[in-house]
Amino acid sequence: MSDNPTPSRPAAADAEDRKTAARKSTAPGRKTTANKNAATRKKTTTAKTTATGKKTAANKNAATRKNTTTAKTTEAPARGRRRRPRFSVERGWFPPLGTKGRIALVASLLTGLLTHGYHLFRYPLYLTDEGIYMQRAWSVVRETSLSPYTYDYDHAPLGWITLAGWVLPLPKQFETFGNAINTGRFLMLLVHVVSVYLLFEIARRLSGSVLAATVTAFLFNVSPIAVYFQRQVLLDNLMMLWLLLSLFMLLRREVTIRSVFGGGMALGIALITKENAIFFLPSFVYLLYRRVKGSASSRFTSTLWPFAAAAPIGAYVTYALLKNELLPSGFDFDLNNPPADHVSLLYTLWWQLNRNQGTLFSHSGLLQTSWLVRDKFLLIAGVCAMAICLWIGMRDRRRNLGFLIAGTLALGYAFYLVRGSVVLDFYVTPLIPMLALNLGMVTDRLLKGTFANRFMRGAHSVTRVAVPSFVAVLLLASPASGYLVHTNTEGHTQIADQYQPKINLTGMQHAQIAWVRKHVPPNSRIIMDDDLWGELHDVRPFYPYAHSHWNASSDPDVRDKLFRKKWQYVDYIIMSNKMRRSMMLNNGDGRENWILKALQNSTRVWSETRGNIKLEIYRVQ
Repeated sequence: MSDNPTPSRPAAADAEDRKTAARKSTAPGRKTTANKNAATRKKTTTAKTTATGKKTAANKNAATRKNTTTAKTTEAPARGRRRRPRFSVERGWFPPLGTKGRIALVASLLTGLLTHGYHLFRYPLYLTDEGIYMQRAWSVVRETSLSPYTYDYDHAPLGWITLAGWVLPLPKQFETFGNAINTGRFLMLLVHVVSVYLLFEIARRLSGSVLAATVTAFLFNVSPIAVYFQRQVLLDNLMMLWLLLSLFMLLRREVTIRSVFGGGMALGIALITKENAIFFLPSFVYLLYRRVKGSASSRFTSTLWPFAAAAPIGAYVTYALLKNELLPSGFDFDLNNPPADHVSLLYTLWWQLNRNQGTLFSHSGLLQTSWLVRDKFLLIAGVCAMAICLWIGMRDRRRNLGFLIAGTLALGYAFYLVRGSVVLDFYVTPLIPMLALNLGMVTDRLLKGTFANRFMRGAHSVTRVAVPSFVAVLLLASPASGYLVHTNTEGHTQIADQYQPKINLTGMQHAQIAWVRKHVPPNSRIIMDDDLWGELHDVRPFYPYAHSHWNASSDPDVRDKLFRKKWQYVDYIIMSNKMRRSMMLNNGDGRENWILKALQNSTRVWSETRGNIKLEIYRVQ
């Protein structure tokens, strides 16, 4: 009997069953394990892939964000460079000069050195006023006085004091460059180069444009009327140097105590160099007001500036006061009865304010006979540009402050010229840089308006240089402009007089002096013009009795003691160009009758004529 209740089976069957069971149990088990391992590996791989994918995606997103941020960061300056930088004259936000600006500035300085330096000692003819200022500089150096004659306060003295300071350290002093006027003219060349730098920077800061500054400097350098007058030894050129320096100081990026004080002091020096600088004063005051408005130190700086400007003027007034020459005797300002006992500063100012000569616009006025003949373009186009600047500036005084300042600077001095007082031909000199400034700024504005046109955007960079260059070539090459070539009296086109190497106008005056030294005794009593004064008084042999017709007719020591107001006491008359006309104009009260009588009783012993220039020497019988 068996303990197992299951019926017994054969052994072979049992063995077969066990094998089958084993295979069944083994097969599913292997399959499941493999599946589990495969699943595990799949899940792991999937997880890894997912994690890697996520990580990769995250990295890609991070990289994308990084690239985007970098791109934005990289593009921002690019867009900033393409976009015009912030600019405000009022706040001192001026664009940097940059490499192109430096190149333009250096080119402008070299152009000014060339145009004003070439032919400097030969053209133009020595002027009467050049001789007067060098004569007074001679007196400062040799006699430590403001004039070899009675100083009558006709001009403030700082101009020829500056000339004396220039001459004093030179190795041969007044003869360093040949003669006194040549030595003064070399200083004028240096003054012009410094003025070009100041005007270039002023134009750039008022407009925010290097192009405007370049056009301004170009016109200031090559204009025939500028070359003609700025070569000469004139107080107007020295005055403009100080005015430009004052304006430059007010256009610094930051309005500091130093810049305000320096700007005011420079203006005061300009005023005691030549008094007509006062007509630029309103523009300076308004610019200062706009620059310091709203600042913490506005009250202090607006007080410091006029104090600094008044300091040089106060020194000049104090000089007259200490000499008892401030007021006329008896406080009498009667223009028909000048003070006889001493000269007076205030009387002279009153007399100058009441002088009148008529209008500039007459057929015989300086505008027609002297200024437009030398440079029609600068004067006509400059006045038009002045009107445009005033219109632009008045429309928006906040954004276009630079245009308003440029326009009012030109307008103020133009008013001085047309107001009807006595005007000499070189009085136009201070107007030249102001008209050039207005033309430069308007040219830049017009070109910007052209570039804004969608048809011109593709040629923006080329046109911006090509258009001003084309205009410059036309100005230089056209005989009608007279800038580089002109049409002479015979109808032939030739190089302009200021660059014509064959023209040596001052050589005529050297020949005149040479004849005097060879044929006229040094003790002769001579009537002449002031252009030769330095040659006859500072170079041996000296001619101590050679005096200009102005001083011979007005200074009591010369008129009454040396010549005794009689033509018989005159030995020689050295006639400069147009001196006879000057004597007639100065003889309104008959003061030069005795000199004209001496001319009638004389014989011409030397003469030289070139074009409309005529120099003569007469021996009185």
